[in-house]
Amino acid sequence: MKAILLRIFTWWHGATVGTLFHTWRKGEKVGEDQYGNQYYQTKGQRVDPALGIVRRWVIYKGEADASMIPAGWYGWMHHKLDVLPHQENYISRAWEKPHQPNLTGSAGAYRPHGSILQDNSQSSAKETYKPWNPA
Repeated sequence: MKAILLRIFTWWHGATVGTLFHTWRKGEKVGEDQYGNQYYQTKGQRVDPALGIVRRWVIYKGEADASMIPAGWYGWMHHKLDVLPHQENYISRAWEKPHQPNLTGSAGAYRPHGSILQDNSQSSAKETYKPWNPA
């Protein structure tokens, strides 16, 4: 019962019933990425009169996190590319890192040296402060 209510009233746990209905009626699946996210566009590549372009969207697997869209799919979603990543054999660049969730507010969040939230912080930031000297 909880899963049904979450599906109806929340979008961050996955697609809502309205999104799934719209996708069933007006969308066609064009692909899936390595995270299990599914990508859609309007059936027959019909141009949306409100946007003036073909509407494209993603249904996330699990929690909705826009940073989980790989670079190749990002380009397609934002109409920078018209070719699907799996059709052009997209190879990620060396500088592209794999997805990492946002850890803000969790125990794994970044805490700089001198932060009062850092667990092993023995010295205070005042000890490492060096004032600027113009000379």
